[in-house]
Amino acid sequence: MLTIRLTNIETTEIEMASPTPVHYKQNRLKQLRAFCHAAQTGSISEAAEKIFLSQPTVSLQIQALERELETVLFERRGPKIRLTPEGEILFKLSQPLVEGMDKLHETFAAQQGLLESGELNIAAGESTILYVLPSPLKHFMAQHPKIRVKLHNVTGGRDGLSRLRADEADFAVGSMIEVPDDIVYKPLVTYSPALIVPTDHPLAKKKRVTLEDISPYGLILPPPSLTTWRMVDLVFRQHEVKFKTALQAGGWEVIKRYVELGLGISIVTDVCLTGEEKLVKFPLNEYFPTRSYGLVLRRGKYLSPQAKRFIDTLEAYYEGADAHQEQGNE
Repeated sequence: MLTIRLTNIETTEIEMASPTPVHYKQNRLKQLRAFCHAAQTGSISEAAEKIFLSQPTVSLQIQALERELETVLFERRGPKIRLTPEGEILFKLSQPLVEGMDKLHETFAAQQGLLESGELNIAAGESTILYVLPSPLKHFMAQHPKIRVKLHNVTGGRDGLSRLRADEADFAVGSMIEVPDDIVYKPLVTYSPALIVPTDHPLAKKKRVTLEDISPYGLILPPPSLTTWRMVDLVFRQHEVKFKTALQAGGWEVIKRYVELGLGISIVTDVCLTGEEKLVKFPLNEYFPTRSYGLVLRRGKYLSPQAKRFIDTLEAYYEGADAHQEQGNE
């Protein structure tokens, strides 16, 4: 009898010990999820709102993670927090894991060929939404009608990057000149710069125009905070030619309309030109570089099956468009 009792005691002890690692692993995922959302938002309270927990709970989870790793993950400055170098390392390691676990069901369904639902968030500027995305997006939505697509209309590259870094968008589509270290940019399609003038403008009768020809006339340009204005300013300064701004306006459609009305002339990217405008167009490749539009991804980010499928659609569409254009040129 004594032997049997000892065996039972030993068995009981083993059974009592076994829940510990399971509980430990469950806590680890919760801690990492709280940490990642705090890193993205820069705020404990905003992270708590996103994952539907109280602020003290999120703070305790992060503190437990710091104790376990024996390091400090955030610099705390009032209500805002910022990652330490050690926190940056952990964020790069843990973010894809947390996102992968949170979207495990969708990924599993996609591997079975059941990609029928879910949500896709794309950040893009107005010109991209109007001219670059419509055709591939139409094809994607026809193939996957139950996937909800949300287009986040952003103003400028910084707004788009902030959406990516806050995990409010799966990826962005747009034009980039300077690419930060935490971002991957994959060009898809290239467009050329062009001068547009009204049909009755003095320059409309010319066969080609120079910067000196443009100089006397007022330009309609986007605000100085945007890439187009900065590029125009840089090119004119490099050629030691002055230019003047007649009007500042955002959006290619607005600019084209104002040029048609005779309120000024403008330098645009010909992605916005359909050929139906009442305008005269002059190529400016001699002075300005071509401009690419492409995918903007946060480095190391987990991409949902919906995002991967749309990226495949987008790349295939523009690869096909390039091939068609090359055949036409031949």
